[in-house]
Amino acid sequence: MVRGTYVLARVAVLVRVPGRWLWWLGVVAAGVGVFVPGLTGRRIGVLGGAALFVVAAAVAFLARRRRYTALAEAAERAPRSVFLQDRRVTARAWVRARRWWLLGAFAAALASGVAAPGTAGMLLAGAGAGLWAKAVRLGRWERAHDTLLWVRPEHAGRGPAARSVPGYEATGPVAGDAGPGGSARRRVAAAG
Repeated sequence: MVRGTYVLARVAVLVRVPGRWLWWLGVVAAGVGVFVPGLTGRRIGVLGGAALFVVAAAVAFLARRRRYTALAEAAERAPRSVFLQDRRVTARAWVRARRWWLLGAFAAALASGVAAPGTAGMLLAGAGAGLWAKAVRLGRWERAHDTLLWVRPEHAGRGPAARSVPGYEATGPVAGDAGPGGSARRRVAAAG
């Protein structure tokens, strides 16, 4: 483990943020695509899109599953000198680095409605749903082990389980501003 001061981002947030963006872009693209009479017709487009939704969700959920588990099991305790990145900062940095890719995927999903209405939008939404389910699975692991998983953002450019990630670091369950699974931590009002 590298000692010194550096920044850590939550693994679950880096999975949850792309899931949310792909889901909403896919839902909007599919919704618009349904109103466009494509070459294949609405019925075939929607049925094909539903099949692609299921396949994309399964692939996104199962991709690198063993790698996530291996990195989580081997996570080392984070030193006190690290800075824990807020979930909003992590989300903003992820979107800023990939905004053109997201815009291109959305435009392609809209344009594909000419051929098969709603199909590509449902594909995007399925990938988003699979990533959201993966974040939920990570949250269950974190609750079961009473640990939060972190990764250095500069290592996770291609994803939090990419080959460039040498390992995760772990903190206690109350560190940072995101709960298990990367969702916003619920604030409990103080009595009195």
